[in-house]
Amino acid sequence: MIEYKAATDIREKAISIISKLGFDHIDQERLYFFRSFGSRSRYTRARIHGIAKVWNEVLHSGPRYLIEVVSEKFDNLTSHEKEKIIIHELLHIPRGFTGGFVTHGKAVSDSRIENLHRAFCTK
Repeated sequence: MIEYKAATDIREKAISIISKLGFDHIDQERLYFFRSFGSRSRYTRARIHGIAKVWNEVLHSGPRYLIEVVSEKFDNLTSHEKEKIIIHELLHIPRGFTGGFVTHGKAVSDSRIENLHRAFCTK
């Protein structure tokens, strides 16, 4: 059974990344971070979740995103690897903060993540 706990350390790092890289479109108040324990995932280190549009309507809450880091795969990484993974997940959030996702491609690519990580490290 998978367990989830709030990940304040990941939140703090993500807020730093958002600030330094100018990801002003991300509403930090509607962004949540959790660490999962007990995942059987082989390769997934982190993933981003959104709340279905119907729930946003019913709850009158607006779009929200949750970034989950998989403890077994994420926690032993270097700080640079963790930062790149967080950047990757943040890139999936569209400019309009609409509740949808940006797919892999030019917007979410290894080269863009590397460039953004370099920029983050120099600021």
